[in-house]
Amino acid sequence: MSVKLSVLKPGKTATIASIDANEPGLLRRLEAMGFKIGQQVKVLRKAWLNGPLHVRVGLTTEVAMRRHE
Repeated sequence: MSVKLSVLKPGKTATIASIDANEPGLLRRLEAMGFKIGQQVKVLRKAWLNGPLHVRVGLTTEVAMRRHE
């Protein structure tokens, strides 16, 4: 079952199955932060009103990102 990262509830963990980046630069930036197919991600927090997501990639990297990214 595939779901978007923005749909996961805080505290839930998932494995990246695909990355749908609209721009090549965004894809490179996400990969540099550790977002790679097969990597574990955990949603730590979600801001209100479609604000940013706070996620952990792997064991140590934490990233705040806009939901549409």
